Amino acid sequence: MTRETTETTFVKTIASTLALAMRADEHVIVLGEDVAEGGPYTATAGLSEEFGRERVRNTPISEGTVCGVAIGAAQAGFRPVVEIMYIDFITLALDQLVNQAAKAHFMSGGQLSVPLVLRTQGGASGRGAAQHSQGLKVVMPSCAADAAGLLLSAIADPNPVVFVENKSLYFQREQAPSAPTPLPIGQAQLLRSGNDLTIIATSRMVGESLRAAQRLADEGVEVDVIDLRTLLPLDTDAIGRSVSRTGRAVVAHEAIRIGGFGAELTAQIQELAFDFLLAPIQRVGAPFTPVPLSPQLEDAYRPDADDVYAAARFAIEWDQPEVPAYASGSTTAGES
Repeated sequence: MTRETTETTFVKTIASTLALAMRADEHVIVLGEDVAEGGPYTATAGLSEEFGRERVRNTPISEGTVCGVAIGAAQAGFRPVVEIMYIDFITLALDQLVNQAAKAHFMSGGQLSVPLVLRTQGGASGRGAAQHSQGLKVVMPSCAADAAGLLLSAIADPNPVVFVENKSLYFQREQAPSAPTPLPIGQAQLLRSGNDLTIIATSRMVGESLRAAQRLADEGVEVDVIDLRTLLPLDTDAIGRSVSRTGRAVVAHEAIRIGGFGAELTAQIQELAFDFLLAPIQRVGAPFTPVPLSPQLEDAYRPDADDVYAAARFAIEWDQPEVPAYASGSTTAGES
C-alpha cells in the first residue's frame, strides 16, 4: 500500500505538524520569541490564528527564562514546544535544560516528567555569521517527511527532546506524507546500500552524502549511507552492522570537526567494529573557526559532497600502494 504524499518544504512540514499535534491535544502549547508571528523562518506560521495567543505565546528575549517557564508548564501537565530562535543562543538556556529538564525525572524518583520539546535552528546559511548528554534526547531530521514523524514523537515523549532543524533545509521542496505518522526516536535509516564503505551522516550532510555516494557509484564504488536522524539515543546497532560489513567508514556532520559529535561516533565505531576496520575512520566537518560573514567564505566553510567524496576515496584507497595527495587524513571543509 502506497502512502499518499504531497510536495512541501521542511519548514511547512514543521508548521503543519505542530498544528496537527495541537488539534489532537489541547495541552500542546508553543512558546518562543515571535512565534505568534510565525518566527524568523515561518516555522510557526498560522498557529496563533488557529489556536490563539494563549496557546501560541510570544516571550521576552530571555532564553533561560523561556526554558524555565516551559519546564514548569510541562511538570504541570502541558506539553510545551519551545522555539530557541537560533542554536547559537541555546547556551543561554542550558542551565534550565540540562540541570532541570533533563534531570527532573531521575531526581524525583520517577514522580515528575517533563514532556518538553525544544526546537532550534542550526546550520550555517543565510549569511548569519557567528552570532546567529545529560538525559536529553537529540533529534536532527534531514528531510520534511522525517521532520513530521519525529516531531510528532518528540511532542508525545514524556521526557525533554531537543529538536534541531537545519536552516538550509527549510525551503527545499520535496515529497512528504499527507498524513504523517510518528517515527521512533533512536532509529537510524539506511538510505543507500553498498559493500565498499559506510557513510554516517546527520541533517544537511545526509543529502551531501547521497550526492557523494552517487559520484562514487559512477566510479564503481557502492556505499551504505546511514541517516542517523537522532543523536541521542544513538542507533549503534545500525552503525555496527554496516561498518562490520563494509570495513570502512566516513562520519559527516556540519559542526566543526574538532570536538564535534563525529568524534563520539568515531569512538563508538572503534568499539563496535574495530576488528573489521580496513582503514582509519574519516571525519568530515567544518573548520575550527566561527562562521564567516562573507558569502564566499561561508560557502567554503560549509562541508559538502566534495568533502565527503574526498574522505571516502581516502578510506577506499588507504591500503593501495599510492594514496592521492589530497587525502591527508580526516577532512575539514575548505581543505583539498
